[in-house]
Amino acid sequence: MKLHEYQAKQIFAKHGIKIPRGALAESPEGVRRAAEELGGKVVLKAQVLAGGRGKAGGIKKAMSSDSAAEIAEKMFGSSLKGEIVKKIYVEELVDIMEEWYLSLALDRVEKCFSLIFSTAGGMDIEEIAQKFPEKILRVKIDPRWGLWEYQIREILSGAKIRAELWKEMTSIVKALYEIMMKHEAELVEINPLALTSRGLIAADAKIIIDENALFRHKELEALKEYGGSDEVERIALQAGLNYVRLDGNVGVIANGAGMAMATMDLIYLEGGKPANFLDIGGGAGAETVKKAFEVLSADKNVKVVFMNIFGGITRCDEVANGIVKAFKEINPRMPIILRLSGTNEEEGKRIIEENLRGKVEMVKTMEEGAKRAVEVAKWQ
Repeated sequence: MKLHEYQAKQIFAKHGIKIPRGALAESPEGVRRAAEELGGKVVLKAQVLAGGRGKAGGIKKAMSSDSAAEIAEKMFGSSLKGEIVKKIYVEELVDIMEEWYLSLALDRVEKCFSLIFSTAGGMDIEEIAQKFPEKILRVKIDPRWGLWEYQIREILSGAKIRAELWKEMTSIVKALYEIMMKHEAELVEINPLALTSRGLIAADAKIIIDENALFRHKELEALKEYGGSDEVERIALQAGLNYVRLDGNVGVIANGAGMAMATMDLIYLEGGKPANFLDIGGGAGAETVKKAFEVLSADKNVKVVFMNIFGGITRCDEVANGIVKAFKEINPRMPIILRLSGTNEEEGKRIIEENLRGKVEMVKTMEEGAKRAVEVAKWQ
């Protein structure tokens, strides 16, 4: 679960990491007031979870409160990488003298945490790795023993950080590790970690929480309901569906994570791009199927849906009843390609034929379904 920047910075501040002065606004007038309180020269940051906000126009500088309000007028309600901008974080403009990249990340392959540091701050870590791999320093942290100061010194020494900054940087790294362990995070990131006249500050902040640990962190669950997901993901969350939004236009509904991923692979092989990962799970009933269509109908990027069902404990007739229910209650706007195979397959096909003839296109194989879905998406 990703947190918004302002939420991550609130957590940073509680753990002693300095952040720029800022305020959250939900209207242009709110932005104006915040800018006035912060001295006029501010940065406006759209609070969306998509990466690359700066390049997409989601971060703007303003030299006065009036200018800030004008920029906010255009920013509110705009779409930024598929997310509607509803909140803007207004932050004082700081004079940055030097900047670095700093993060702690869970490394599932190595079964450890990685402390990552780079002198190329302000750039995405993927971009740094591609352009300046020699500028990335990494230290493995064994979760059994935790973070040791010599590991921090190893990073700072390797990056040739000036000695007078070591004490403050060490405190920041320790605070990040404390945040990671306390909140069971997969990633805590400061990019850039900026040197200013006030010392070191987190000019930007990112925290990703392990969703499987949320039941132990009720305060973080509340953050997710408040604003930790875009509108489509909130609908999926409320419906209890295993959903991940992607940037394609072919919607995917499948029963089982493996089936969903295989379906996505086939769509890629046919030259298309999946709009999502959506697993309705084993034994899904009609109501769950209806909710799956409700989720995809809310995503304007979805041009067609390929529903790929192999009935084991999931009954094809229940799936068919769910599709009928979806058409009666929400009337999905996009074409639907359906593959039904397995338990009660013939009954499921009969239900579709009798109730949705001409509205749902049946296919026999996964390959046929993926190819047809990609074709349909091209002319929608």
